Amino acid sequence: MTTEPSPTTAEATLGPNGTAPRAVRRIYVANLVAQGAIIVTGGVVRLTGSGLGCPTWPRCTEGSFVPTPEQAEGFHKLIEFGNRTLTFVLALLAVAAIAAALWDAARRRRVGLPARPVLTRLALVPFLGTVAQAVLGGITVLTGLNPLVVGAHFLLSMALVLLCTMLVHRAAEPADEPVVDVVRREIRIGVHVLTFVMALVITVGVLVTASGPHAGDAETPRLGLDPQVVSWLHADLVFLAIGLLAGLIVALRASRADTHDVGHDAVVVLLLMLGQAGIGYVQYFTGLPWVLVAFHLLGSVLVWWATARLLLRTRRRGVQWTAQPAGAAV
Repeated sequence: MTTEPSPTTAEATLGPNGTAPRAVRRIYVANLVAQGAIIVTGGVVRLTGSGLGCPTWPRCTEGSFVPTPEQAEGFHKLIEFGNRTLTFVLALLAVAAIAAALWDAARRRRVGLPARPVLTRLALVPFLGTVAQAVLGGITVLTGLNPLVVGAHFLLSMALVLLCTMLVHRAAEPADEPVVDVVRREIRIGVHVLTFVMALVITVGVLVTASGPHAGDAETPRLGLDPQVVSWLHADLVFLAIGLLAGLIVALRASRADTHDVGHDAVVVLLLMLGQAGIGYVQYFTGLPWVLVAFHLLGSVLVWWATARLLLRTRRRGVQWTAQPAGAAV
């Protein structure tokens, strides 16, 4: 006769209702935060013209991995070196995520719960993404801050934010099956469309930056597009996203899906979008001061994260999802 683990033991081992342990989820959250942080610090490197503060890669100078007093790059070398150092922090967190996922999988097997290989695969993403970013960062330096390479650097980071958000969310679910939609099919399709539009907003925003004064210092090549025209296109896509989201909020209220917190998540996205749009217009009409541009960059990360969370929250997984357990929010 086998003895089933008591709810208290199972909860301590696997978290509420069989979710990943709290310590494991904190490691995943740390990876998500770090991915967002390196986007902002990388933006500060570009906004202050510090992209070549360390003129060689992987060394900062030909003979040193760290900045030297003899360098002519001044404070730029410290900003660029700080951003490179954060890459090593990302690497450590990425390794911790893999170790946490393997440990969690072993603990699940020990108490007789189904394995969740999706979590192990998602836990590999921060490490693989950090390696890819390190290589792409080297290419960025070697190509003299080519705007297309810099843009690819940013878009890869945003893809990693999306996947790390998925990792955090899935770790807070007790199982992978069954999958239950908590909103009407039409609304879920609408949220998918919203996510696609937001991806376009981000991509066109990259083109705006690559064509404007904050693509780098005076010697940094620009993309050659008309900054005003690209900015208008970027703004039009933002208005489209806001209008689509407003319609989704009305539909969520009408379908009473807000009882599952999806409506609340949609309102959070809308507020972040409006704040982001406000910063965008202020920076445009005040000559693009770099501090406002940095806040706009932070806003883009927050809006993208909130949009990803909204998409993930439109469905739930796991046989024990009768009510939202504590800690399920991303």
